[in-house]
Formats: sequence, C-alpha cells, structure tokens
Amino acid sequence: QVQVVESGGGSVQPGGSLRLSCPASGFSLDYYAIGWFRQAPGKEREGISCISGSDDSTHFADSVKGRFTISRDDAKNILYLQMNSLKPEDTAVYICAADPIPTSTIHRDHKYTYWGQGTQVTVSS
Repeated sequence: QVQVVESGGGSVQPGGSLRLSCPASGFSLDYYAIGWFRQAPGKEREGISCISGSDDSTHFADSVKGRFTISRDDAKNILYLQMNSLKPEDTAVYICAADPIPTSTIHRDHKYTYWGQGTQVTVSS
C-alpha cells in the first residue's frame, strides 16, 4: 500500500527552523515525483517545493526560495523539507504528496496521486 506520512511540524519563533519528514511506504521515493504543499486557514493550497524522481531536479516557490531545501534519503526512503528563517506567514498545514509519474511540479496539485494527512507548522512570537 502506497503511503506517505508527514512529521516534524510544531511551533517555532520567527527566524527559527524546522525539518519536516515524509517517510514513504509501499514505493521507492527515488522513482516518484514528490511535492510539498501547504494550506493556511482561509487560503488555497500552495505548492512550495518538489523533487523529480526522473532527474532529482528540484523546484521552489518564490515564497520559500532561499529558505527551504528539499532532500531525500534513499536508504531510509524518507523525504525531508528543511525550513529555515521561518516567518509568521509560513504558518500552515504542510502536506507531502507523491506520484508515480516522476516529473514533479508545484503548479498542479491534481497531478499527485497519494497525499499525507499533513503536519501543522506554526510560526509565532
């Protein structure tokens, strides 16, 4: 059974860091497209980062570029989202998504077949 489950969310002060994890089961992350999305209350879901299984290319939304990085531990089959210099506007539920077609995108969330439940990130002083 293909499954992704996020963890690592929490509360942090502005300027702080968090690392989100997305361990996968039932498939190998390195062959799939993986995307990170977030949804804040009253706002549409936003694609913020992705990595392609085809060539390991990564993409970031302008809102997080330079602050967030995405990486993958193939031995552990876990995807990470390292979030630095967090801002209050980063507060949202962060969701990991996977798709067997390995080319990733942050612009079409309907491309992704498998979705986690999300983990809450709160940035507040």
